[in-house]
Amino acid sequence: MDPVVLDSLDPLIGRLRARGYAVVGPTVRDGVIRFAELGSAADLPRGWSDEQEPGRYRLRQGDDLVFGFAASPDSAKRYTQPPRSSLFRWRDGVAEETPVEAPRVALLGVRACDLAAIAVQDRVFLGGRHPDEAYRARREALFLVAVNCAVPSGTCFCASMGTGPRATTGFDLALTELAEPHLFLAEAGSERGGELLAELPHRPAGPADLEAADEVSRTAAARMGRHVDLDGVKERLVEQRESPVWNEIASRCLTCTNCTMVCPTCFCTTVEDATDLAGGGAERVERWDSCFTLGFTELGGAPVRGSGAARYRQWLTHKFSTWVDQFGTYGCIGCGRCITWCPAGIDITEELERLR
Repeated sequence: MDPVVLDSLDPLIGRLRARGYAVVGPTVRDGVIRFAELGSAADLPRGWSDEQEPGRYRLRQGDDLVFGFAASPDSAKRYTQPPRSSLFRWRDGVAEETPVEAPRVALLGVRACDLAAIAVQDRVFLGGRHPDEAYRARREALFLVAVNCAVPSGTCFCASMGTGPRATTGFDLALTELAEPHLFLAEAGSERGGELLAELPHRPAGPADLEAADEVSRTAAARMGRHVDLDGVKERLVEQRESPVWNEIASRCLTCTNCTMVCPTCFCTTVEDATDLAGGGAERVERWDSCFTLGFTELGGAPVRGSGAARYRQWLTHKFSTWVDQFGTYGCIGCGRCITWCPAGIDITEELERLR
């Protein structure tokens, strides 16, 4: 289906709900833009923008745009790989595998960088000899409505990574908020996206609409807050294994795991067992973990990476070097979340340049 122009998002939300999807999108909550279930377009953060710099996030009143903000701390990872999920339950001596929870969710407002992150996770969880069927079920239950970024943050560098600011693949529908407020250029990226789009009130997009959408993406690319030079970075990181830069970074790094918790591609987990207080049952759960925790690589009662420098080196080198060896792509998509949400304000774009 050719691109069309929508003058309201309420019909889109209504049709998705009628098809059995819980529509999840950005809302203002507790001083930050978070993903939550939407009842209507009125729940979207119209008129809100954000300021993001290393270690700093602030909401502010912005232009009269619905999507006038950059990446929030939430990403699609919460719906493809939940922070906590049950694997098995034991009761009366019998073990039962917990059914996979894969609710039908329509994610509205996914950015191009997050679509790239989903593609990275698809390679991790589905690309090997032993695909993760729980991930597959949750992934197939998602309907993805992308929004092309108009207002990048001070920590974004998706243009350097080739992952944005405009979505080119991996979506069911893609929206571009045009300069004329509350008009949206809509493009279908899948058969089901095209079928849904045909049901919505719309008008055909004209040349002026297409040019306006292109201008939104050009302007966003020119306003990126950060830049990364990838030339030779994979090899250079391996060569700099003994660099004193790692210890200097570690003197500031709190190993708090914030960067990995907000990262849309980090996939490390651990498994825990718990018994109920009455002693009648037990449960094994999988939850997010991080290579920054001291016990993550514990062997023989001692951690393999005992220093903060070693753990930071592992994380950054994996993202920009060994991830390529494993999966054929970088493990970073340039969303800038790890910079914004680092309490020490460590900027990986600056550290990469120092190491280069």
